[in-house]
Amino acid sequence: MNPIAVAVIVMLVLSLMRINVVIALTVSAIIGGLIGNLSLLETINTFNNGLGGGASIALSYAMLGAFAVAISKSGITNLLANNIIKKMKGKEASRSEQLWVKVILISVILLAAISSQNIVPIHIAFIPILIPPLLHVMASLKMDRRLVATVMTFGLTATYMILPIGFGGIFLQNILLKYLVDNGVDATASQLPIAMAIPVSGMFLGLMVAIFFTYRKPREYNEKEILKTEPESSKVNMNHVYVAIVGISVALSLQLYADSIILGSLAGFTILTLGGVIRLNETQDVFTKGVHMMAMIGFIMIAASGFAEVMKATNGIDSLVASVANVIGDSKALAALFMLIVGLLVTMGIGSSFSTIPIIATVYVPLALQFDFSAMAIIALVGTAGALGDAGSPASDSTLGPTSGLNADGQHDHIWDTVVPTFLHFNIPLIIFGWIAAMVL
Repeated sequence: MNPIAVAVIVMLVLSLMRINVVIALTVSAIIGGLIGNLSLLETINTFNNGLGGGASIALSYAMLGAFAVAISKSGITNLLANNIIKKMKGKEASRSEQLWVKVILISVILLAAISSQNIVPIHIAFIPILIPPLLHVMASLKMDRRLVATVMTFGLTATYMILPIGFGGIFLQNILLKYLVDNGVDATASQLPIAMAIPVSGMFLGLMVAIFFTYRKPREYNEKEILKTEPESSKVNMNHVYVAIVGISVALSLQLYADSIILGSLAGFTILTLGGVIRLNETQDVFTKGVHMMAMIGFIMIAASGFAEVMKATNGIDSLVASVANVIGDSKALAALFMLIVGLLVTMGIGSSFSTIPIIATVYVPLALQFDFSAMAIIALVGTAGALGDAGSPASDSTLGPTSGLNADGQHDHIWDTVVPTFLHFNIPLIIFGWIAAMVL
């Protein structure tokens, strides 16, 4: 049995059974380590050594959560929500008016997700700030939050797969191109977006299915639960709003300058405190609420780092690819399909396409060259295989981010309302269209 395949399957089964993802990652890492011929002590030590890799991310998200709660106290998010509700004219709005509000809301969220990868490269930092105040509007519209999760994950993932700007520049040029060239592929930067266009078109098709078919029906949410987390307020202190705008601007500038969510969030939090938005005796409560909102993301990312470290120590990827090579024989079509499936298994466990490419490229490229795939086909294969588990992985920030905002009131399940929808609408089309790209390019 291959340790990576078994560990990922165990992790997914436990997660689907609604067992906490941190527990699922820990248990599956131990099982994978034991199957990979590591002793129990070696497995635990390796897991512990890997935990540090997620610590900075966890602290970043904790600080971001505190900053998000502080911003909500300024009233700027209430101002945004109240303006949308006014345009909707409350619950008495006609169907056509509600439809337009839905279209505008989905478009704004999608554009924010896309922009977070390139124009303003802050990744998921916008979600806990933008989404919780809009839960009132979504509930009034009876909008299915699974649709919103799917929209955000598309913007977060598809963007870096095809646009060589911001995080896309890092993924396509600094990582994908580098490791392809280092392993003997005669590829150029101009070929990357073209090769990845077919897989991304599969994701776009999945997004359209989610919007116009899967989640078009209304879904009820308990508005009392939303009010406990995001109380509505018609009175907005504009001085606090101006302070919030300054705080957000400074936080964004520092994050882009220093590449540090921690520094940016801390500076923004300090400005909101000094500006009177938060009283000094409230800072402890605000910070605690922020940490509570983002804590699960932090713990999952820490556990995922430990899981990934154990999977690397088992050397299971080489044996997994070798066993696949024995099955496919001389079939080029089967080779492409199995490489994508193996990429799915690897990335679902690690939860990051950026971290997966360096691991799989060293094994995939020689295998792909052996089957005489073209440079464009290899780009599509490795790029798609690396990105496959990002959208549908319980440990990916592309799914954890949307959950952090949509579950602010406890009415959005990470696995069944984010992971499963994104897996079905993006990973399945990615396998199909990635395979097509490998065969036609």
